[in-house]
Amino acid sequence: MTPMLFYGHRPPNMPTQSLPGRLIAIEGTDGVGRSTHVALLKEWLEARGFAVLDTGFTRSALAGAGIQRAKQGHTLDPMTLNLFYATDFWDRLERQIVPALKAGMIALTDRYIFSLIARATVRGVRPEWIEALYGFAPVPDLVVYLDVDVDRLIPRVLSSTGFDYWESGQDYLPGDSLFDNFVQYQTDLLSEFRRLSSNYGFKTLDARGSVADVFGQICGEVEPLLASMQRESEEAE
Repeated sequence: MTPMLFYGHRPPNMPTQSLPGRLIAIEGTDGVGRSTHVALLKEWLEARGFAVLDTGFTRSALAGAGIQRAKQGHTLDPMTLNLFYATDFWDRLERQIVPALKAGMIALTDRYIFSLIARATVRGVRPEWIEALYGFAPVPDLVVYLDVDVDRLIPRVLSSTGFDYWESGQDYLPGDSLFDNFVQYQTDLLSEFRRLSSNYGFKTLDARGSVADVFGQICGEVEPLLASMQRESEEAE
């Protein structure tokens, strides 16, 4: 069983007992291959017989659509936008993640609170404030951080979505060059991710290799969790 531990105080209405499911977070900046590996991991886990909840940012019925509208209009300051994201995360936690863990499922999240903390910090929000804000978040059983350098990231982004307004820091960086702002923003963001990885004990993987190589590393990190779930299931029979 997985005990429900939190980064801060236990929030109201959260379970106090251990839950049979497992919480896995895949972290990393846009373009690193995070969503690809989440999709592959979900398929792999289901093929192994595990029920999987797949969730991620702005998928909350309460706040998801509102965040998308706010970002399109570029109307919210960083602190207000972060409170909006915190609402989205809380709603998904209460309505999706915790029920899945209670049911013995694997809750697989495409990014967790650390992407939100990193994005806020590089935009000037005090780390102490933003980390305390997400103190209600449960400590995952595993956080896999996919690390990459900016030089490897650029061609991946250009060959897929191109430079995004928010992922290039256009909302706060003063320069006119989208490329230069992307490099600056991602450099700062990756540095913040590495700080968080050190502080919170992520499993950091080198994401510069092939999809197959990186996915193999991810599976290697997940295997012990699956073994513990299978062991607990056998003991309960």
